[in-house]
Amino acid sequence: MDEVLTKPLNVGELQARLRSGARLLALQETLLQVQGTLRHLATHDHLTGLWNRAMVRDRLTAEISRARRAGTPLAVVLADLDHFKQLNDTYGHVAGDDILRHAARRMRSALRAYDSIGRYGGEEFLMVLPDCDTDVAVTVAERARVAVATGVQVAGAEVPLRVSLGVAATRTPDDPDHLIAAADEALYRAKAAGRNRVSS
Repeated sequence: MDEVLTKPLNVGELQARLRSGARLLALQETLLQVQGTLRHLATHDHLTGLWNRAMVRDRLTAEISRARRAGTPLAVVLADLDHFKQLNDTYGHVAGDDILRHAARRMRSALRAYDSIGRYGGEEFLMVLPDCDTDVAVTVAERARVAVATGVQVAGAEVPLRVSLGVAATRTPDDPDHLIAAADEALYRAKAAGRNRVSS
């Protein structure tokens, strides 16, 4: 309910009410900022800034529904940094965090604007590629592999960075777990074949 001032106006009361209203507006603005921050924290990986595991899976589920309705293909790529544990052990955890952030930025830069990428766990990343058949998805994954392979500066030295990627695509998407499992099998093949490659 709006407050009403009666005549004659009491200037002191008017000023007090204006100050109170200004405080309420400032508090509302602060609450909106806090809500935005909490929403970001709930949906993004704290280290890389990419979607977190739950959110990238939500994106995949939404894209599966969209692909079914539109009758378009859908692909996922599961990427795993090669020998990350060795890099972490050699250069330390702070450098390991820098390596993960670098790899995340490089992979994101290789994707199309409407693709999604999230940190799936540890040094694994999941990419969701709408409107992609296997050939296009392999091309996108190869672009991500090359982008990561530019290396990263650690302790003043250029450290080579490699990534293995597994691609799975379908024209009849149904279950996110089936698509991710197929990408995981392809990733296993890429690692078994010598790493630093894309397999589908």
